[in-house]
Amino acid sequence: MLYEQINANKRKTIFVMLGFMLLLAVIGAALGYYLARSLSMGVILAVVVGAVYMFLTLSQSTELVMNMNNAVEITSPNQAPELWHIVEDMALVGKIPMPRVFIIDDESPNAFATGPDPEHSAVAATRGLMERLDRAELEGVMAHEVSHIRNYDIRLQTTALALASAVVFLANIGSNAMWFGPRQRDDDEEGQGLDVIMLVLSLLALIFAPLAATMAQMALSRNREYLADASAVELTRNPQGLISALEKISNSEPMSQADPSSASLYIENPFKESSWTHLFDTHPPTAKRIARLRQM
Repeated sequence: MLYEQINANKRKTIFVMLGFMLLLAVIGAALGYYLARSLSMGVILAVVVGAVYMFLTLSQSTELVMNMNNAVEITSPNQAPELWHIVEDMALVGKIPMPRVFIIDDESPNAFATGPDPEHSAVAATRGLMERLDRAELEGVMAHEVSHIRNYDIRLQTTALALASAVVFLANIGSNAMWFGPRQRDDDEEGQGLDVIMLVLSLLALIFAPLAATMAQMALSRNREYLADASAVELTRNPQGLISALEKISNSEPMSQADPSSASLYIENPFKESSWTHLFDTHPPTAKRIARLRQM
């Protein structure tokens, strides 16, 4: 059951990332046609913008995310012995380099991992997590975060953030261009009806692409949470530790130090919010996560 869940979640991730790439190409093509009647020019622009956003985001993801969440790095096990040694142990079992360790001065228990790759990764835990969880529960949470690193979820999430930002950027260009109207045709050749249809489709793509990008980003986040839960059990061989930790975290108060744009990185939504459709939830329902863990 454990390895079936891991493999199924990996397959779902491939489809979500392919959908992200397709969405970026579509928004580029729509923008290119609306502005210059050139689909290929728009796709090329989308690829360039996406590559720039990915480079900038991946190159500074750790420092950026930690600063946004007011996380302070600890550089010695003497500063937080239990947390440090648990992260060290989980990294050893997960066969990854020891991540940098940060602490967020917040009473609500939570944690996240970030970084472009395992060699440049970091984990952050709130003070509330360290104070309210016992060792088995803390091991479950850190195993979950190490699994995000080992499974390259940190790179996937950063890539998804960059692609979503690129989609929004291109859509904003299209929105601003709408004030001036599309470029007019130079003649009255036949096919103006098709041209109007293409313009309408381009406008719809420009309007709804940011919404689709957000939904894809949230779907990716929810899927990787399930995978990290299953991988954490693989590391600790103790699903009860993570189950108990999730129960405590989900029943705690919202965080005060979390940055909204980083919400999907945390093991649980730091703001305790949920949409009625669940399409825009950053995390799967805790009850479903616990139900899956109980089956392992």
